[in-house]
Amino acid sequence: MSQIAWQKSSFSGDRDDCIELGRSENAILVRESDDPGVIVTTSPDKLRAFLLGVKAGEFDHLI
Repeated sequence: MSQIAWQKSSFSGDRDDCIELGRSENAILVRESDDPGVIVTTSPDKLRAFLLGVKAGEFDHLI
């Protein structure tokens, strides 16, 4: 996975505890920058649905 170009939000600044996104040929990859060996794989459509749910407050009860 070393050829993956990982991207994190500019909002994170120089912090090492943020979510990073990458893209493989067929999937979107998600990892935490402070634990880069653990990678979650999803599809663009599923990630889009998740982000829309976060923005709509569907997961607010978890925090």
